[in-house]
Amino acid sequence: MDTARIHVKAGNGGNGCISFRREKYVPRGGPDGGNGGAGGNIIFTATLGMSTLIDFRHNPIQVAENGAHGTGKKRDGADGEDCIIKIPVGTIIRALETAEILADLTEPGQRVVVARGGIGGKGNSRFKSSTFQAPRVAEKGEPGEERDISLEVKLIADVGLVGYPNAGKSTLLARTSAATPKIAAYPFTTLSPNLGVVRLNREQNFVLADIPGLIEGAHKGAGLGHQFLRHIERTKMLIHVIDLGATDGRDPISDYEQLNLELGHYNPMLTKLPQLIALNKVDMPESKANVARVQAYFGQRPVFPISAITGDGVNRLMHQAYRSLQHLESLTRKENVGEGCNLETTEPGLPPEPKARFELTQTAEGFVVSGVEPRRAVVMTDMENEQALILLYRKLKKMGVMNALTRAGAVEGDTVKIDEFEFTYSPKAMQSN
Repeated sequence: MDTARIHVKAGNGGNGCISFRREKYVPRGGPDGGNGGAGGNIIFTATLGMSTLIDFRHNPIQVAENGAHGTGKKRDGADGEDCIIKIPVGTIIRALETAEILADLTEPGQRVVVARGGIGGKGNSRFKSSTFQAPRVAEKGEPGEERDISLEVKLIADVGLVGYPNAGKSTLLARTSAATPKIAAYPFTTLSPNLGVVRLNREQNFVLADIPGLIEGAHKGAGLGHQFLRHIERTKMLIHVIDLGATDGRDPISDYEQLNLELGHYNPMLTKLPQLIALNKVDMPESKANVARVQAYFGQRPVFPISAITGDGVNRLMHQAYRSLQHLESLTRKENVGEGCNLETTEPGLPPEPKARFELTQTAEGFVVSGVEPRRAVVMTDMENEQALILLYRKLKKMGVMNALTRAGAVEGDTVKIDEFEFTYSPKAMQSN
């Protein structure tokens, strides 16, 4: 799972409260409605130890918490909790509809806000003035942003399984992940690389690739060697699976040496990749004759006797692979620091507000006003409240919307649309307000 599509919804702002102070001996206490809390943001953060997007297969919708509504006694509602989504380092975040790249999180700890929570509405205590002493109006909370997101992990695989045909690589992949490669008792059963996700726990996982069996002369293209070796170049480390039972009459040590020669002939850098040695098929009686000899050959180098078919020793091997990957990540970070790479955590930033407060366009049906501020004014207005509508007109006049309509040639009776709200342009009504 190196790609995913999810829907994100930031939290709505809480509604402002309409309330009046009611206490004994205070007959005209005045408005005391509190403001609503802000909705939570949707934040992506790059996290070490993760390599796949498999968790989004079952959780394709991510929602942040709404802000709480304001209450009486000028008590403001609590802000909603941000929804912080952990994704692998190296993930590209795109807006699904436009394919625009919103962020490319290449360093651990980088964060980005992809959907902003709505602001809270003002309570009626905020609208009190010398001429408006008992306002029965409050703002609704602003809806949080909502969008479809596509995620793509750059990495193909963290660990590659290499070994001669029929060494048990596909069986090991099937044992450790949910992948279902073709398994049969003949060479070259696997004809293309298979990927599986090894999940040690929710936040500790890595991608394991079953590289089809290599043979002598693979670097020259024998057995589709070029096609297979190309995939090995994109892994961070290798698990060399050795057939300890020598079921096809081959020698385990010779297999190991020959395969490493093939890797070096194709690309000398491949021989420098970290390798874990898995001695497979220890459950077979034929393996007993080779265990001591093979272990003596590797000397102090750690080897992992396993049985991919029964699972013996596999858990220890996978945990060691994960620890090795973490060690490689730490070395890479140290090298980057030495080169002057800035690895400081990027705090979540909000997209910049547009310079123009609004845009006015004329259509066959009338005029359309677009922009963050006029839209926010409309969606936070209680259209059933007459006082709220008066306040909306005043906000639009203060923004310059009404003057812009006049300059654009709007006349009495023209239709003006802001978001889903439509009203009739009337200079006389505006002057009375």
